[in-house]
Amino acid sequence: MKFIDEATIASVLSLPELIPVMKSALMEFSTGQIRQPTRQIIDVPTHGGFFGAMPAASAGALGAKLVSAYPNNGAKGLPTHLAVIVMFRPQTGEPLLAMDGRLITEWRTAAVTAAFIDAVAAPDVRSLAILGAGLQGHTHIEALRHVRGFSDLRVWNRTPERAEQLAAEYGGRQLSAEEAVRDADVVVVATASTEPVLDGRWLKPGAKVASVGWSGKDGAELDALTMAHTVIVDSRAGTQTESGNVRRYSPVIRGELGELLAGAVSVGPDETVVLDSIGMACEDVAAAALVCDKLAARGML
Repeated sequence: MKFIDEATIASVLSLPELIPVMKSALMEFSTGQIRQPTRQIIDVPTHGGFFGAMPAASAGALGAKLVSAYPNNGAKGLPTHLAVIVMFRPQTGEPLLAMDGRLITEWRTAAVTAAFIDAVAAPDVRSLAILGAGLQGHTHIEALRHVRGFSDLRVWNRTPERAEQLAAEYGGRQLSAEEAVRDADVVVVATASTEPVLDGRWLKPGAKVASVGWSGKDGAELDALTMAHTVIVDSRAGTQTESGNVRRYSPVIRGELGELLAGAVSVGPDETVVLDSIGMACEDVAAAALVCDKLAARGML
């Protein structure tokens, strides 16, 4: 079976193309066009990690991702999330190929947030706060630049040096968490924290918040006040099982992101809206299918 490495994926995949693909996948999921069980996750207690299996099937794509999440990998100079995606021919079930899933996981997460912000944020938003200066912090800045023109970037990280480095790369400012969030139009929380790093009292009315960090089903990087606002999730069933933000505070869920994108659910422009994004197999499989299409178009498959 052919294996597609990360360098090859990076040569054909782009965030501007991935964002609309994520929009389509999310809408198909929320309208029942995709078959996808809740992600199966087991602990790896000896090494402080998690291992998950994520299959999904649609009319045009069939595949599964095996993913490891090791929150302590950053201290070892390794990515916290590593994965392999296996694709099958949907018409016959024949195995087609396998590909590295690390970059796809990273990029599809940010592309989903970009789809959310594009749907709920005013066209003239200018300030973006990033809490967490890891890979997702970096990639979210890249992805969000494709949907809004942010001129005021604020970055916070538990390790100030990392925040300074990321802020300097994009012409932003390294600030405390409170300073970063105060008056920010858009807030992205991308940490491995098991306890809240965002205090809801800091949020301006009408702010749009995306939580994408994960440290286990009982860890929560947002607080109760933040989750008391309008909450959108990628998957109702998935967040009830996996999201510490949802499990800890039991918020009222307005709807799924796919429903919002399809117009079945709406939010007002003045509402403070929180996206709790755990990531889904259909996103990975749709992104992998895009990679396959791009490779085939170049005669590389």
